[in-house]
Amino acid sequence: MPEVTGVASEAHRVARFADQFPVTNNIVYLNHAAVAPLCRPAADAMKALVEEACLFGSLHYDKWMESYSGLRRATARLINASPDEIAIVKNTSEGIATVALGIGWKPGDRVVAFREEFPSNYYPWLRLEARGVEVRWLSIYDPLERVAEAVRGARLLAISYVNYLSGYRVNLTEIGRLCRAEGCFFLVDAIQGMGVLPLDVEESHVDALAADGHKWMLGPEGNGVLYVRKEWLDAIEPAEFGWTNPANYADYSSRDMTLRPDAGRYECGTLNTVGCFGLRAALEFLLSVGIDSIAPAVLAVTEQLESGARAKGYETMIPRTGDTGSGIVSLRHPAIDSRQVVSELRRKRISAAPRQGWVRMSPHFYITPEQIDQVLEALPAA
Repeated sequence: MPEVTGVASEAHRVARFADQFPVTNNIVYLNHAAVAPLCRPAADAMKALVEEACLFGSLHYDKWMESYSGLRRATARLINASPDEIAIVKNTSEGIATVALGIGWKPGDRVVAFREEFPSNYYPWLRLEARGVEVRWLSIYDPLERVAEAVRGARLLAISYVNYLSGYRVNLTEIGRLCRAEGCFFLVDAIQGMGVLPLDVEESHVDALAADGHKWMLGPEGNGVLYVRKEWLDAIEPAEFGWTNPANYADYSSRDMTLRPDAGRYECGTLNTVGCFGLRAALEFLLSVGIDSIAPAVLAVTEQLESGARAKGYETMIPRTGDTGSGIVSLRHPAIDSRQVVSELRRKRISAAPRQGWVRMSPHFYITPEQIDQVLEALPAA
């Protein structure tokens, strides 16, 4: 058999994982930027924990503790961090708020934020204005020169790796380099890129990162991760304080509030154990596939989707390039309401999302070129 090369090779490599996504038996799922279907490993891990808890209660609590450690390890591998720098949180919003509320802000401090952000990475910075913090609002499409100017003298810059609506992927490495040079804390909302695109916190000089597991990481809702670089741990106070923040939290009679030495200091109580089982399994599955295989497969089908939609008279929200493309494509037809398009696709067993006048499509790596052809055929045309 001849060797398969290029994009076809990537598609061939990931095709063997198709049976890990039973959702494909029911619909063509193009809505990973909202809530992804669980991959089979995540669903199986959660089912097993639920059954065990039903039969044995917490008798095997040591397995629960190992699931927390395993999730931290898998997260660290995915972003090139240390497990000690990973905290388990409920969602991206909690992770971002932990940083925003934990820094000792002073009147006159400056934050660089971006107008196009999802509310979870917008509201926390807007609220700081009431405390005398200046927020410099930029656009994610601004040139790096403007970002460089805004970062000078700023205390923190917060941006999403991939924009939730347009799918625009920012240059984390260049922005991180600018922040590092100016001593500006670099915070990343990674929910729309983590699990599908390369992400290296060391290479990109990221100081903190938050992401929920229910999108591209193929895990359950209500379970996310927060990365905080070691040297910043003592500078960010826990926004919430409960029984598991202290170092000796296993000693219930202790009243010593000395914080845990790692990012676990931001975990203020009992964790979402079933979610941890699911997200750990999902991340270990993604790591077994490899982001180096996942990313090109996703970028290939989204490029196919964009070019095919344009051929049917649709416009896309932003031009797509190799540097800025992601797993999100937002498109619309000048003569057809986006909600109608989504409704018609749903009748044909294709899942997409209406977002602010656009049809947002977000396929993961297991979506095949043949399924994208099916979607393009189903797209209504005027």
